[in-house]
Amino acid sequence: MKLNGIIGYPVTPFSDDNTINLPVLKQMLDLLIENGCDAIAPLGSTGESAYLEWDEWCLVAKTSIESINKRVPVIIGISELTTDQAIKKAQIAQSYGADALMVIPVSYWKLTNQEIFEYYQSIAQATTLPIMIYNNPATSGVDMSPELIVRMFNNIANITMVKESSGDIQRMHKIQELSKGELPFYNGCNPLALEALCAGASGWCTAAPNLLGQQPQQLIEHVKNGELEQAQKSFYQQLPLLRFIVNGGLPKTIKAGLQLKGVAAGSPRKPLSKAADIELNQLKQLLSEIEN
Repeated sequence: MKLNGIIGYPVTPFSDDNTINLPVLKQMLDLLIENGCDAIAPLGSTGESAYLEWDEWCLVAKTSIESINKRVPVIIGISELTTDQAIKKAQIAQSYGADALMVIPVSYWKLTNQEIFEYYQSIAQATTLPIMIYNNPATSGVDMSPELIVRMFNNIANITMVKESSGDIQRMHKIQELSKGELPFYNGCNPLALEALCAGASGWCTAAPNLLGQQPQQLIEHVKNGELEQAQKSFYQQLPLLRFIVNGGLPKTIKAGLQLKGVAAGSPRKPLSKAADIELNQLKQLLSEIEN
């Protein structure tokens, strides 16, 4: 399975009573597809998967897969402290009809490289789905080196992709070199999108299409067509908002932006807080500058 382009990340919308708002979830998935996403990845960090009960995680996974209904591939996010829980989720996602898994180890005790390797190996052995390694030290507390990532790719059959979110372009160069160009890498750091795509990233994993419509897809098209000047212009138009949503925390800022656009995505789940008025005003300003 070869994924290219924009992999869009939905938030998990909550109703006022803190339950999952399924009609709004479906509405947002439709919106992401309309905005040109080539694949959709529910239950990532944008989707607040770490804050969901087990049944809620299953409900979002099942509803997303059924609602997208094979229009684009669905990559289900898994982030679990224990290998057993991650395996259970991998098997559930496969039974629902997911196309791939995005797996990130999270740690309380610092994991050794061998422990990380065995975590992925055990999950891979329990499913036939392709697995995307997800490296995001800022949220997971686990930082996987390019050497470890490529070793897992070379030794674990269904590891086929990596999402690099450390924000270091040199990691992507290293993955390209160490894998001799065989391991597709995807940019997970929004402010790094232009460099990553120019460096040969297979795609951009981002929540930005929730607020920026088709602009992320247009950036990819410009890079693909070798239109560097247009790519730069498009990227610099998007950059202030990309920085803002990352710095403010994706669940909070994306939900606030959706609210401004008339989509009732609710507040993030506590202890995360919703956007303050000052943040909402900044966001309104950034969106109006992009739209003009």
